[in-house]
Amino acid sequence: MKAFGSVDEILDFAIGKEEEAVQLYTSLARQTEKSWMRQVFEEFAGEERGHKAKLQAIKEGKRLLPAADKVMDLKIADYVTDVEASPGLDYQDALVLAMKEEKAAFRLYSDLAAATDDEALRATLLGLAQEEARHKLRFEIEYDEHVLTED
Repeated sequence: MKAFGSVDEILDFAIGKEEEAVQLYTSLARQTEKSWMRQVFEEFAGEERGHKAKLQAIKEGKRLLPAADKVMDLKIADYVTDVEASPGLDYQDALVLAMKEEKAAFRLYSDLAAATDDEALRATLLGLAQEEARHKLRFEIEYDEHVLTED
């Protein structure tokens, strides 16, 4: 992981990653032909915008609530093949891509939390890690219910 020289560098890096996530989910929403699937990805883009806003608020001196309880991990993302973002993804591949992205975001926030000595920032980053874990769980449940159960 990149070495950070300040809290602001950590926050700027995380804000950039959230912006990338917004762009990914917005792109997936535009690519899908199914309106319900488009709505799911638009909702996730909105949640990632919320994460970005939280990080920007922290940068401006606000403190957020500490991490919530740990989120269950179905580990489905650990056992599916990586998928590249590309036009025409089917629902299964889109779910896999989303699971992998959320898993990476969870790791990022966990690693960033470990990289700071600022206790309030650490608590906030761990809270964001748990939000990303909840996102991953939602995608894993969707995958389990609609992909793994297909005959």
